[in-house]
Parts: sequence; C-alpha cells; structure tokens
Amino acid sequence: MNFTKEQLLEMLAQIAPNRYVQAVLIVLLFFALAKVMDVITTRGIKRWIEKTRLKIDDQVLDIFHKPVFLSIILFGLALATERLEFKEIINFITLGGLKTVAIFLWAAVAARFLKLLIKLVSHDKSRFRLIQDQTLPLFNNLLIILVTGLSIYIIFLVWNIDLTAWVASAGIIGLAISFAAKDTLANLFSGVFIMADAPYKLGDFIVLDSGERGAVTNIGIRSTRLLTRDDVEITVPNSIMGNTKITNEAGGRHEKFRIRVQVGVAYGSDIDKVHKVLIDVVANFPDVCKIPEPRVRFRAFGESSLDHELLCWVNKPVLRGKVLHLLNTAVYKRFLKEDIEIPFPQRDVHVRSASVGNASIDSYETDR
Repeated sequence: MNFTKEQLLEMLAQIAPNRYVQAVLIVLLFFALAKVMDVITTRGIKRWIEKTRLKIDDQVLDIFHKPVFLSIILFGLALATERLEFKEIINFITLGGLKTVAIFLWAAVAARFLKLLIKLVSHDKSRFRLIQDQTLPLFNNLLIILVTGLSIYIIFLVWNIDLTAWVASAGIIGLAISFAAKDTLANLFSGVFIMADAPYKLGDFIVLDSGERGAVTNIGIRSTRLLTRDDVEITVPNSIMGNTKITNEAGGRHEKFRIRVQVGVAYGSDIDKVHKVLIDVVANFPDVCKIPEPRVRFRAFGESSLDHELLCWVNKPVLRGKVLHLLNTAVYKRFLKEDIEIPFPQRDVHVRSASVGNASIDSYETDR
C-alpha cells in the first residue's frame, strides 16, 4: 500500500510540481475511480444479480454500493490532505474528521447487513429457535447498541481520547441507573427470557393465575398485552408474566380446544338414549371438530341426577363461549323434545309438634 502511494505521488510530482495541484489531481483521480466502480457495479454486477432468483444478493449489493463509492472518495481526500502537509494540529483534525465519517458510514453498513442476516436466520425456525419473528425487534435493538458502542470506542481511539475516566464514570452512572430502574430492568430481562423460552406466542389464548384470559397481541421488551373477550386490552409487566402460572389454551399438539357440556338426567332415564341424543346433537354442529370425535361420559351418581359430560373440540379457544352457549341451548331443546327429564334438587319438609309444659315446640326435619 505504501509502495503504491509513493508511486502515485512520484507520478503526480512529474505531472505537476505544485503540491496543491497534486492534491486536486488526487481528489479528481479518486473521484473518477469511484465513478468507474459505480458504473461497473450498476451496469455489470447489478444486471447480473437481477437475473438470479435470490433476493438477498440484491439487498447486499444495495447495502454496500454507496458506501464503497463514498469510501473511495474519502480515501482520496485523506491522501490529498497528507499531500498538502498542513500543520500537525490541522492535519490531525482533518484526518480525524474523515476517519470519523468513514466509521459512522461503515457502522451503518454493518448494522444493516447484520439485520439482514438476522432476518434471514429467523426464517429457519428448525435450527435457530431463539431468533423468530417476535424476537427480531429485541435482536435488532441489541445489534444497534453493540454497533454504536463499538463505533464510539473506535472514534475515541482515532481522536486519542483516554477511555479510563470514561469507563469509571460509566460504571458509577450504570450503578445509579440500575438502582433507580430496577423494575424496568426486571421487565427487560423477563422479556428476554419470555422471548427465548416462548411459553406463548402472538395470537395464543392464555389464562393468567389471577384469572385474566385473552389473546396475546404484543410481546414487548417491557410488557405483554392481552386482548380479552370484552375487547379490553390488558398490559401485564413481563416481570409478572415471568413469575406467574400461565395456562396456554392454544398450546400443546394443536390449537384445538376441548369444551365440556355438563348435564344431568333424572334417575330412571334410559342412559343409552341419553348418550345417543347427545351425540346426535353435536354430530353436525357448526364449529365443532370431527376429529377428535365428540364423546359422552357418564361421570357420577349425583344427589338428584345422573351426571354426564358431552366432550367435543373447537378449532380455536376463542370459540369456547359461543359454541358452549349454542350446545347448551340445543341440548336443552332436544331433551324437551325427547322427554328426557333434567332434574333439579328437591326438599321435603316435615313439621312435628311437641308439647313441653304449656309451651308448644315445633321441630323440622328435611328430606332431600
């Protein structure tokens, strides 16, 4: 590299002995070189890439196209600055400014390129389970923080700034912030663990230990939002979500949800007929899954009834309330039609009178 630069300066000295003219020629030469690279990229490489089926190569070219063009010009300006032989302080400020621009330029390029890679990796869920669509914002933010911090560190080195005092100050400030924002940090780390462990995902119906039930609409860094069946949005801090019992009704092997219709029939009823009627009611019922098949279970001998359960499945947990209402209505109407009695608790009260002296005392006995 030094040999090439010396050759270039020697050639320019033969063309124009004045160093200012040489500096201008250097700038023009590198601008022309950047333009040639731009033409080669636009008319050659870009046209060839457009013929391929892959989209990632187009995106990579768009990311690196302009930065390469600007970097060639910046290098020419730095070389021209050295050739002008300014005073040491002016030379240091000028070169430092050019290097700072180059660092920010390539930091932006690195951030865009790494974001593209993370997005590409997130599509392969079988190999990279941690990086998914819902965790992309988290990794993008961490990436920006990492690239920004590294860029600032390199800029400090370029300007010969001692980092010892800055690191000590950052430690004290970080300690103060950690005490002041401990709840925020708890939510942040809980959000990271939730995204990594994935106990639920967007769209899942979950039930919290406190009783709230709703669909997950957003999993953020600080909180998780649920939309209840009343169309009310509940925001729950991630620190609570990470330390509570959560029932995921959409989890398991599939998203289907089982509902139970509890019904009792009178003693003396034909239970075979009861089972057949219940299966007939649900056989062609809308929103009820054919697989797994609906079934009836005789659960217990109750105080006043023979307790049964009609078990069937719906495609999504959100349909539970609607289907349960329709099934209860249909079962009741069908039982009335088939003269199947649904009993209710009855009490027989017997009154007995007993005389003690001149007082009469009534006692009550109750038969169930």
